[in-house]
Amino acid sequence: MNERRRNPEYRWITDISFSVHIPGWLIGFALAFLLVLGVALIASSAHAEGTAPSLAAQIAAVDVPEVNAVQRHYVEQAAEEVWGVDASPARLAAQIHQESHWRSKARSPVGAEGWAQFMPATAKWIAQQFPDQLGQFDPWDPQQAALAAAIYDHWLLQRNQGDSPCASWAFALSAYNGGEAALQREQTRAERAGANPLLWFDGVARYRGRSMSAWRQNRGYVRQILLVLEPAYIDAGWSGTAVCA
Repeated sequence: MNERRRNPEYRWITDISFSVHIPGWLIGFALAFLLVLGVALIASSAHAEGTAPSLAAQIAAVDVPEVNAVQRHYVEQAAEEVWGVDASPARLAAQIHQESHWRSKARSPVGAEGWAQFMPATAKWIAQQFPDQLGQFDPWDPQQAALAAAIYDHWLLQRNQGDSPCASWAFALSAYNGGEAALQREQTRAERAGANPLLWFDGVARYRGRSMSAWRQNRGYVRQILLVLEPAYIDAGWSGTAVCA
């Protein structure tokens, strides 16, 4: 007699099955769940791609306000006085749009004032720096604010040259918005990382030398003026050339 017949305990032990029984309904439920999840992920990805507007769409979506003739003259006059034949009134208009949306009585939560959103200390400094043009500078006066913004842009541009007109303007606007010290820290970090410190887009713009919220706001400020608003104002009939086109 073989061992299986002589020893019933042996037979019982060797016949034990260690397979786990999973009900068919549970398998079906799991497969259905994975299918729905996959479809949802694909749809979510397609939706995200579809809702990211192109640059052209962003430009077309800008609501360029109907600025009255007097205010428009202030901007055109200021740009031409500072920049001469190279003036782009559309760029200065874009900056005012971004700063205050043309509200001459605008005041920011931190105290910036008027069309061009000068802080009181900066307004005082620029009046002293350029007494012939801005000796009695009033940031609440639209005509003076437009001129002061153009003068300050020019001053910053001369001090913060990039490797192209686009980069130079990006540096100037970054400094206008967030100060030269933060910009210079970020240029230094870019250079130490092996990036071009004279390039803004795909260069210095990727490096941070300020708080995250301030960094995001600063990058959005520069991008919105140069890539979106200036072209939008040109499309709306303002004179000028898009410097980062």
